[in-house]
Amino acid sequence: MRITFFATKSYDKDSFHKIKKNYPELELEYWETELSPKTASYVTDSEAVCAFVSSDVGAEVLKVLSERGVKLVLMRCAGFNNVDLDAATKYGIKVMRVPGYSPEAVAEHAMALAMAVNRHLHKAYIRVRENNYSLQGLVGVNFYGKVAGIIGTGKIGAAMARICHGYGMKVIAYDMYQNPDLDFVEYVELDELLGKSDLISLHCPLMDSTYHMINLETINKMKDGVILINTSRGGLVKTDDLISGIREHKFFGVGLDVYEEETKNVFENHEDEILMHSTTARLLSFPNVIVTSHQGFFTEEALGAISEITMNNAAAFVKGETSGTELN
Repeated sequence: MRITFFATKSYDKDSFHKIKKNYPELELEYWETELSPKTASYVTDSEAVCAFVSSDVGAEVLKVLSERGVKLVLMRCAGFNNVDLDAATKYGIKVMRVPGYSPEAVAEHAMALAMAVNRHLHKAYIRVRENNYSLQGLVGVNFYGKVAGIIGTGKIGAAMARICHGYGMKVIAYDMYQNPDLDFVEYVELDELLGKSDLISLHCPLMDSTYHMINLETINKMKDGVILINTSRGGLVKTDDLISGIREHKFFGVGLDVYEEETKNVFENHEDEILMHSTTARLLSFPNVIVTSHQGFFTEEALGAISEITMNNAAAFVKGETSGTELN
């Protein structure tokens, strides 16, 4: 089976190339371009395409892919809110994903963001490079003895809870489904978590029920001086309301690895100038905000797991087997 990869980076190719020899029945073709109705029409001789979390896998794209003979969409990620599953079923296209590749990678990045904004590492780094060793404005707080609020305790949220517990924090959590493995966690209602937590970390899927769950109303319920971390999905946070909260000095710090405008060009290039008019650019203007480029998953171990699970999914499809990663 031939698989066309979209939005391929050099590290994707390297990771998949390492294990390609184990899957002689699969032929891989790598494209740097993003998946869209136009680029989907260029697919030839491929029964499958491999997309990423930023790809457009909507009804129009799926219709074009079905017309090109594609029977399988492989998502090399856990998220699938960008996939129209009803349309995929309608056009006879199977969709498979990578549900859990390295929860520790994302959780460790979440804590790295929390520590960085807490101890002002981004400011300190720049100062020292300029030979400025002043401590003015760099005071942080101890996480030890503080309250960590984990919203969503699936694999990544559970890993984050264990890290916070290891720091000596009291861990409380909100989730519709309690994780029985987290016997040190106290489950509470969302309002209680918002009001008690010194550190709030989001680990939820993006659904209708979680869209903009962090908004002006929920922000006002948080403690003053809270640290907010989001490594899950940008749509969990209403960015304009977050900016309002930052301006009102609600937050000690904010760390974001995801943001609402990820599928757009955050900065618009115009005559060699960068026009910083997006909400993400506005976030970057605040000294207590750190934004990273959706790199929470980006470890060697995670890339290896993504490659292996994706190839196993494709091999199972070829054999007519199920892998438990099917979405439709």
